Amino acid sequence: MSGRSSRRVGALALGCAVLTMVLCAAGAAVAGGGPDQRPVPTRPGRPARDPDFWFGPPRGSIRVHTNRLFARQGSDLYDFLRDEFTIDRRAFDATGIGAEAGIAMGPRVDALVGVDFNRASNRSESRGFIDRDGIPITQDTRLSEVNLTGGLKLALTPKGRQIGRLAWIPRPITPYVGAGAGALWYRFEQQGDFVDFVDLSIFNSRFRSSGWTPSVHAFGGADVNVWKRVFLGLEARYVWADAELGRDFAGFEPIDLSGLKLSVGLNVAF
Repeated sequence: MSGRSSRRVGALALGCAVLTMVLCAAGAAVAGGGPDQRPVPTRPGRPARDPDFWFGPPRGSIRVHTNRLFARQGSDLYDFLRDEFTIDRRAFDATGIGAEAGIAMGPRVDALVGVDFNRASNRSESRGFIDRDGIPITQDTRLSEVNLTGGLKLALTPKGRQIGRLAWIPRPITPYVGAGAGALWYRFEQQGDFVDFVDLSIFNSRFRSSGWTPSVHAFGGADVNVWKRVFLGLEARYVWADAELGRDFAGFEPIDLSGLKLSVGLNVAF
């Protein structure tokens, strides 16, 4: 087994191990049951209003966020790009957006589905070559990713506390961990002028590769209650994924799509 395949299997094994631990914790939390919840009647003729407390723990949530991806760039394609073009080590770090929906499975456990989008774009020049007029030989290089995910989120502390039988107060800060898996779509493309190393001629072309690949991830963060049912979500997530390249990049290893994502967003509980 090659070193690249060993790293790939190791990443998948790590993700599965983390997911297994979260599933075990989820089972324990669900088995523990939840607090007593009963509806509160309103007086006839008096309109209902949103109270400062909740009548019970949230049943789910919707989250929108922005993120910053710090790409690992651990395959030989990135080495080639840095050697041949003016592309630096952090060229494929990217800002993105995402959304996630959660459904409560127990007092501390939520099931999640989500989507993230990231795109990095770089303008570069060929190293060591210029055209006959002394003008740089330029290219545009882009990497786009869409990651569809599912997973489990485990609150490390109770999400709130029950007051009597009718009122539930959320905690100001709730830390959490989680893990999951998904399907990641990528598109890598490079377009512009290039040097033919056989006769040193300059030609214009476009190279691209795209497709789907499995991904696994683990994450941790905190939800901070900022107003009634609105929470500020802070999260760090590591994603493991790689994908085979198309025929335009024959001879290269699978492209490394792993990296660390730091995100901040707003959660609305319901």
